[in-house]
Formats: sequence, structure tokens, C-alpha cells
Amino acid sequence: MYVIVEINGQQFKAEEGKKLFVHHIKDVEGGDTVEFDKVLLTDVAGAVSVGTPTIEGAKVVCEVLSPLVKGDKVLVFHKKRRKGHRKLNGHRQQFTELNIKSIIV
Repeated sequence: MYVIVEINGQQFKAEEGKKLFVHHIKDVEGGDTVEFDKVLLTDVAGAVSVGTPTIEGAKVVCEVLSPLVKGDKVLVFHKKRRKGHRKLNGHRQQFTELNIKSIIV
């Protein structure tokens, strides 16, 4: 059984016992329980049901393993040829690590 759930504007495939790295969720601590009710699709033993736009009464219950995890550094390099202009920018995205405890359909 799996569901497609929307978390912070992004869609994730969620199964019980799996870990997810989602965009940083503010005001949560390690060990907290978070519920998401924007379930877009469910697949229970091959029976797929699609919401319009969401499925009523379905939700995903997650436990916060780590409230702040930094992703890999992404380097952005700008250069204009023959002008002597170079600029290097770095960015590390912040994530929250979730463990999916249960899926209620």
C-alpha cells in the first residue's frame, strides 16, 4: 500500500516505514508527530483511487527524526567572457527527515 501525499507544495510517494526528506518544516522538534491530510492518490492492494483534488478522510502520520538536515552544497558560477566578471555562489538546502508511521485511508 502506498499513497501520494503533498507536503510543503511537493508530492511524495509514501509507504509505511519509509523515510522522507522534505523541505524544512518550521516549529517541529525531533520526536514530534506530524499529520498530512493532502492525500492525492491511494493504492491499496492494486485498487487505485484518485482524489478530486484530495481524498477525504485519508491522512499520513509521520514522526520527525531530524528537524534540520542540510543537503549537498550546490555551486552556481557566473562568468561573462572577456569582461573579467566572475561570481561564485553556494547554497545548501535545508530539509526535515520524516519517518512514516502509519497511513490512514
